[in-house]
Order: sequence, then structure tokens, then C-alpha cells
Amino acid sequence: MERVGAQWPPSGHVYQTVPGSISPFSRLFPAMAFYSRFLRVIFKASAAAKRGRYDGAAWRRTSLEILRALETIGVYFHITGMNHLQQLESPCVVVANHMSVMETVILPGIIQSFRPVTFIVKDSLMQYPVFKHVLAARHPIVVNRINPRQDFKTVMRQGTTLLSTGTSVVVFPQTTRARHFDPEKFNSLGSKLAARANVPALPLALLTDAWGTGRLVKEFGKIDSRKTVRLAFGPPLTVEARGGRQHQEIIRFINGKLNRWQGER
Repeated sequence: MERVGAQWPPSGHVYQTVPGSISPFSRLFPAMAFYSRFLRVIFKASAAAKRGRYDGAAWRRTSLEILRALETIGVYFHITGMNHLQQLESPCVVVANHMSVMETVILPGIIQSFRPVTFIVKDSLMQYPVFKHVLAARHPIVVNRINPRQDFKTVMRQGTTLLSTGTSVVVFPQTTRARHFDPEKFNSLGSKLAARANVPALPLALLTDAWGTGRLVKEFGKIDSRKTVRLAFGPPLTVEARGGRQHQEIIRFINGKLNRWQGER
């Protein structure tokens, strides 16, 4: 039996990979087995995007195909707090730590299953061959990370417009991907956007270091199928004033989950 995912979206608040057999090739060469499939999925999505045929439903399918591809080489997923997504009555700002490329490609499949979503991304991502067409089709908020004041204005303006029309926004407040969570480098942009748009902030803790950083191309790193991928959505927070208190609650939630997960390894 091939290792595959359970029903999607899950009927309850937890999703976990259904164990199954892994091919000998995938066991010996997990990265090669995964990336060959990953690239096929991305090229197909890019072609559709260039033809103007890449909507939210297509993005969701692409993302879930990538998640399934990871499962078929032995990566195990455990996702909790799905009920918080299911029960939302409005768009939200998802505020998450940023650990690897993985969350960028699997979160659309998870969140878009319940409501429209887009990301705040660095402008450099919009220059990536092939992938840039997929990303552009989903209308992300693009920042340059050079002029913080201008980036803030861009996020507040475009973010509130998107949220007012029903699209949730994923924010990675860290300036770059990091294996270790540093609260001092986790800014309050997500809480401030939620406050400005008068929508909930939804904390998300994630442990995605099964997808490593490459030496030549950092996005194509080692895939360690022995590591469990964990995501936990927290209860939505009503953001008051400028969101300082809620920002600290998000930090405590993420830090607590990461410390627990790391301790279980």
C-alpha cells in the first residue's frame, strides 16, 4: 500500500499521514524522488498560470499534490487545530514562524481548502523562473525588505483591501527562514494588519525542517523523511488597539509548541 494522506479536508481538527509502504528508491534517494515529482507539478502549474487558468482551486490542488509527494517518500505530517480554520466566520491574518520552503508550498492546500488566501512575499520570489508565474497568479503582497517604512505601508494598504474582500493573508514576521525561533526577530506586522483590518489573528506554529536548505540553491535542500512535519493552528485572537498583547500571545503559542516538539525528538 502506498503511503498516502487521509481524507482532505479532514472531518475533524487533526490531520495525520496514513502510514503505508515506501518504494525502495524513495527510501534510498528521498530528495531525488521528491524533487522530480515536485518540478513536474510546478511546471504544470506555471503553464496553467501563464495561460490565465490558475485560480484558487488550482493552487489548492497543486499544493496538496506537493504534500502528497512528500508523504509518498516517507514524510509524516501531523496537523492540529484545523477546527480553528473551519470555524472562522471571516478572513483572518495567519501569523506563523518561517522555517523552510515547505510551508510556502503546502499552506495553500491547507488554508485554501477553507477560505481564499494569499501571502506576503519578498520581491525576489517574483523573479524565480517558472515559480514566479504561479505566485503572480495568486496576487501576493510583495515587499522588498529594504525600506521597512514603505513595506509597512504596502502591507497595510493591500492587506486591508484583500481582507475586506474575503481573502486571508499569511504573514511570516521573521525577515528570513530560520531553524530556531527568536522572538526578538519576530515583528508585530501580522497583529498590526489584523488590527487595521478588524479581523482575527490566527497563530500558526510549524516545524518543517524535514525540508533542508541547499548549498547551491537553498530552496533545493536535503529531504529528511525521518523528521515529522508538525503544524498547529491556535485559537483566533481578537486584536485590540495596535495588537501588542496579542502579538505576545502569538509568540508564546509558537514558542511553546516548538519547545514541546523539539523536546519530543
